[in-house]
Amino acid sequence: MYRIVSKDSLNPTVTRMVIDAPAVAKKAEPGQFIILRVDEDGERIPLTIADYDREKGTITIIFQIVGATTEKLNHKNEGDYIQDFVGPLGKPTETEGIKKVAIVGGGVGCAIAYPVAKKFHELGAEVHGIVGFRSKDLVILEDEFRAVCDKFCLMSDDGSVGEKGLVTNALQSLIDAGEQYDVVIAIGPLIMMKFVCKLTKEYNVKTIVSMNPIMIDGTGMCGGCRLSVGGKTKFACVDGPDFDGHEVDFDEAMARSTMYKPFERQAHEETCNLFKGVD
Repeated sequence: MYRIVSKDSLNPTVTRMVIDAPAVAKKAEPGQFIILRVDEDGERIPLTIADYDREKGTITIIFQIVGATTEKLNHKNEGDYIQDFVGPLGKPTETEGIKKVAIVGGGVGCAIAYPVAKKFHELGAEVHGIVGFRSKDLVILEDEFRAVCDKFCLMSDDGSVGEKGLVTNALQSLIDAGEQYDVVIAIGPLIMMKFVCKLTKEYNVKTIVSMNPIMIDGTGMCGGCRLSVGGKTKFACVDGPDFDGHEVDFDEAMARSTMYKPFERQAHEETCNLFKGVD
């Protein structure tokens, strides 16, 4: 059993939890993920490690409440326990030899992008952060990003916070201003990552994407995170989750990612009904 050290809401649908998990914290690196079960009867779900503290032995997870399991997890509070918490899993984000990097995060994907930006900052690289949200109410981790970025661009679809526009607009402006990056790392919705890669390919800038959004089981057995990379079949959970963005078939990945949404929505609604009147 794993104790919840703290819990707070980052926006109406996104929650941050700090979990007491010393064995995981000892080896965790940015880009990796854990698999958890809320209780003995729960399903396994993968969640990316949003931060870690080796001294305190804690792992931070940030999750969006979209399905039955995240709904159940969100009803846990500080001092409660999670049944299983396994990791770290997946390959860490590669950082060696990189002196200047642009980290592009979209929506809840910023929870994955932040520890990557933090790691590069700790290694002494020049870090430019670009994050985008639909509106002001959905912004997460702004202060955390500002603390680890040499340049920081906050974008919103409706202009209610930061600059109005897309993350690709900000990245284009930086490139046009003469910024040259060893690598661009994009983490967020599949459609966002697709267009970041389309832009960087024009300038021949190496681009890494996290395919965490399509993971389901996290072990490679379900096949739900199967994708084509450079014409070869890969699995996001065991071969990634980081891949060369210029080789990923995003159209295929987006088509597959919508297959389970009706089932997820139904399970979420059923779980919500179970908790009605409990809080």
